[in-house]
Amino acid sequence: MRIGYHLSSEELRPGPMMRFARRAEEAGFEVLTVSDHFHPWTRRQGQSPFVWSVLGGIAQVTERIEVGTAVTCPTVRTHPAIIAHAAATTAVMLPGRFFLGVGTGEALNEHILGDRWPESAVRREMLEEAVDVIRLLWQGGSRSHHGRHYTVEQATIFTLPEEPPPIIVSGFGPRSIDLAGRIGDGYMNTKPDAGSIARFRSAGGEGKPCYGKLDVCIAETEAEGRRIAFETWPNSALKGELAQVLPVPAHFEQAVANVSEDDVAESFLCSLNPDDHVAALREFADAGFDSVVVQQAGTDQERFFEFYESEVLPRLAAVPA
Repeated sequence: MRIGYHLSSEELRPGPMMRFARRAEEAGFEVLTVSDHFHPWTRRQGQSPFVWSVLGGIAQVTERIEVGTAVTCPTVRTHPAIIAHAAATTAVMLPGRFFLGVGTGEALNEHILGDRWPESAVRREMLEEAVDVIRLLWQGGSRSHHGRHYTVEQATIFTLPEEPPPIIVSGFGPRSIDLAGRIGDGYMNTKPDAGSIARFRSAGGEGKPCYGKLDVCIAETEAEGRRIAFETWPNSALKGELAQVLPVPAHFEQAVANVSEDDVAESFLCSLNPDDHVAALREFADAGFDSVVVQQAGTDQERFFEFYESEVLPRLAAVPA
């Protein structure tokens, strides 16, 4: 199983993101993912740079690490033809090591142009058509599409990679997992859920890569890590569909008013025992994931790199597959 690093655009400014991307490659991480948001979840997180600009910078400061979006919503805020164009250029700049991660998105980012935020079934339908449009344009030549949700007329993407990048589809509920198996070149989830992997495989995902995500907060003490995770990521404890339907950071701040530090600690690993991190990562491997990216809460990313580089990655390499 490959271990990767996740860049949180909700917390980090563009310059540091490029520096941390290079640092991740130097530390031995094999995968790098970047979130694609218009807004952070809360104002305390405080950032939200444009992902395609950041990816261009990452292409210039890395050489080997695989890079992908986690994830882009190509349905409402940004037309899939524009995503096809942006992703094609990024794939040229990251030859053979870029993937486009996609999902149905959240109102937090997608409502900003005044478009209606549709129900989940319609969002899945839009994502499926959007992926069709993206793949159509990646074929090259003049292409047109007249679908239920999108229109493209005589569009040609001239700057194309030698091979189209994989499209990795994020999904959590049964219908979304089935969609990922049907249309995706791979699957992405944030929990080590073997049932989701099995469903993805049976829905058409057999032999396709699966990406997981582990949230951590490495600080001077475990108590400090819990405090930082609680202050920066209280939204991680929200249940149900709230994360998909709330439109602005202020609403998330209201929604997490009754979230406790213990609630957030259920989603974030703050232990300073490297064996706990190895065990958490192996749980993804046991569930069937091929790659796991690790996100560090807060701005002290260097402490995370030092801990994983010296304590976690060597232990993980020593554990038999």
